[in-house]
Amino acid sequence: MASDTHQASDMRQAKRPVSAALAGPYGHPFHPILVTVPIGAWVASLVFDLGSHVVDDPDFLARGSVWLIGLGVLGALAAATLGFLDLFAIPTRTPAFRTALVHMSLNLAVTVAYALNFWWRESGSGPHGSVPIGPLVLSLVTLAVLAVSGYLGGKLAYHYGVRVADEATQAAGFRH
Repeated sequence: MASDTHQASDMRQAKRPVSAALAGPYGHPFHPILVTVPIGAWVASLVFDLGSHVVDDPDFLARGSVWLIGLGVLGALAAATLGFLDLFAIPTRTPAFRTALVHMSLNLAVTVAYALNFWWRESGSGPHGSVPIGPLVLSLVTLAVLAVSGYLGGKLAYHYGVRVADEATQAAGFRH
């Protein structure tokens, strides 16, 4: 019985923000909103990379891809800052916390990979012509890792309910 009480307390703790002003109010965290910036930028950069191989003048797509990668890295740093605040709300030694650590580690690895990808593309005189196969493959692999991390982020919210309002609060949206 004491274990059930402790579990309920842990669940309530994981739903509450460490700082509502910084991490978002109860039931509406800012981290999931901000992750759309790097995800969208990095997916669009891959589209630009691929497009650079099918147009007559690929320079503008290669340059646009670099800008999108840089924007994604900046967005990822902002999302990570708020993600750390959400992590601090999760009780340690729980499956949710372990999942969050893997999610965070993968996202940090992805961000570092994209920062290196940015640097690789900008080294020398910057991008010219179609995006070379090396940076293109790095983007593909990194996006695959990002997809795994996104799955884990979804598990945190939808399976474990981290930073999600409790069922009583959710029920208010279904009353007539």
